[in-house]
Parts: sequence; structure tokens; C-alpha cells
Amino acid sequence: MPHIDKYPAGAFVWIELGTTDQAAAKSFYGSLFGWNANDMPMGPGEYYTIFRLEERDTAAAYTLNPERSGGAPPHWMPYISVASADDAAARAAQVGGKVLSPPFDVYNAGRMAVVQDPTGATFCLWQPGANQGIGIAGVDGTLCWADLMTTDAPRARQFYADLFGWEIALGQNDPSGYLHIKNGETFIGGVPPVGPQPGVPPHWLLYFLASDCDGAAAKAKSLGANIHYGPTTMEGVGRWAVVADPQGAVFAIFQPK
Repeated sequence: MPHIDKYPAGAFVWIELGTTDQAAAKSFYGSLFGWNANDMPMGPGEYYTIFRLEERDTAAAYTLNPERSGGAPPHWMPYISVASADDAAARAAQVGGKVLSPPFDVYNAGRMAVVQDPTGATFCLWQPGANQGIGIAGVDGTLCWADLMTTDAPRARQFYADLFGWEIALGQNDPSGYLHIKNGETFIGGVPPVGPQPGVPPHWLLYFLASDCDGAAAKAKSLGANIHYGPTTMEGVGRWAVVADPQGAVFAIFQPK
């Protein structure tokens, strides 16, 4: 159960759920992953939920505001660590991305920006301040991987390499066409050879660790989720399933080999 106190630049450092029913989301993820919810006021009638495992931050949630979200459906959003949100946002625009929200301070927690890559997938830049990000890994219910679901892998590959210095390459002895994302010496995600389903825009699919994928998927279904895919086995890698929570936010459950 490694505790994490600091991240290198280019790492997935935080994850955030935008949902239409925050109370229901707290109940669902609390039951599924054992997350404890800590609510922080954001303004009149609004609050930001920080989920915790073993007294360490693991994720967050907020209620989507139709006026501010542009009608976006419920979704999970990854944050990527950078030394300077301003420099990274400027660089993202230079290499073909679109800055949806220019850099701004989040109290003393850090500084962030929202960026869309050239293929349409959205993520956040995070320059840590008092909040370094997710504080725990390696236990059930923690982020363990992220896949970029895109219709233009070569363009995305160039963009993220230019922006974060990621090495994005085929795996050894892997004929599938799956690209592995390596940040420094650490593998953090991938780009599948098949993009999102028709009608679904490019996006990041976040994976949560489970010691029993089938059991977690069955529990998610009993709590009102829809199972989009699996559980299925990836030979030599592990077992996984793609799930939509009761409000429609999609994520994956992964049980390592």
C-alpha cells in the first residue's frame, strides 16, 4: 500500500468525477471501492467531494453545472502533473492542443488549466501547491492505468510526446498494435489500436485496481451500474471490465495477472 507524497512531471496526479448526482456518486463509489467522502464547500449550494482511502486522498467529485460544462455528460477527468501550468498550457497550444480553460489558481492547492488534445480528448494540467495529488496506490480502488481512446493515434502520440516528453511505443512481442505510454521510467497508460465506439468522442479511460475483477463488476452492477465490456482476460496481463456508473460516467476495473 505505497503512500505517495510527490509526483514527477508528466504523471497522472489526480482524477475527478463530474456527475449529475453527487450524493448518488458518493454512495456508489463508497460501496464499490470503500472510498470515504469528505465534502468541502465551494459556494452557495455547491461542494467538492474528496474521496479517501486509508486517510489518503484518492479521487474527487463535483456536480456538473450545465452552464459551465457546456452540456458535457458525466465523466472522469485525469490531471497530469507539470512544473508550470502556464508554460505547459502555452506549449499545449503551440503543439496543436486547445486550451479550454486558461491557467488559474485553486486556492493554495495548486494551479491548473483544462486542455483538449488535437484529437478531442480532454485533460487537466496540474501544478501542485499544497495538494500534491493522489496519496495512495497499489490497493483496491486506486488509479492504476489510463488509456487514451482516440481515433487518431499518430497525431495524439506526437502531441503528448511534445507536451510531456512521454515515450509512446509498441510493446515488445505484442502484435496487437497497442501503444504503451512511458513517463520517464514508469509505464502509466496506453493507446489502444481501436478507438472509442461510434458516436463517443475521444477521451481518457481510467482504470481502478481490483483484486477480484468479476466480483467488483458484479457489485457495480448490483449498485446500478452498466457493464459495457467484460469482464475479460488479457493473456499475460490480467482481467478487466469497462463500467458506466449509474449516472453514466465510464471507467474500467483491472485485476493484474
